[in-house]
Amino acid sequence: MTRVCLIGAPEVNLRYELLSRETARAALATYDLHEPYRNSLELETVSVGAAVSLLNDLNWYLVRFADDALVKSPSISETEWLSRKLATAVREGDIRPEETDRYLKVYGVDDDELLDPMYLARVDGRVPDYDLYDVDETLRVRVTESEFGE
Repeated sequence: MTRVCLIGAPEVNLRYELLSRETARAALATYDLHEPYRNSLELETVSVGAAVSLLNDLNWYLVRFADDALVKSPSISETEWLSRKLATAVREGDIRPEETDRYLKVYGVDDDELLDPMYLARVDGRVPDYDLYDVDETLRVRVTESEFGE
């Protein structure tokens, strides 16, 4: 199964904002929603295509209430997420799945909260350490070259 994780903007309650609006609530009605990180929503879809379609359906709300929209497909990586833009490029065949792992946006994770991201490039198969905060856990998001360092 492909997973989608929506990261809320700090000044809003993402769950409330999405579920209080009829169109977003209808789009999410068939999914089992979880909150893996503070102010986030995670759900499972059947494929990268279905995940991208759902994100497109929710776009009006995501622009206003979310800081990030992530997709994780075990056919691409068991441990790393894809940015929405990268997932869309993979779905449309613009980027091959095996070409997605060079550029990363890495969040620190502390007490179920995502901390400021750091942009890192994989060099010789290795990812430099996240060093913005002292954390035991990170969340890696593969991004497109154009998103790298935005």
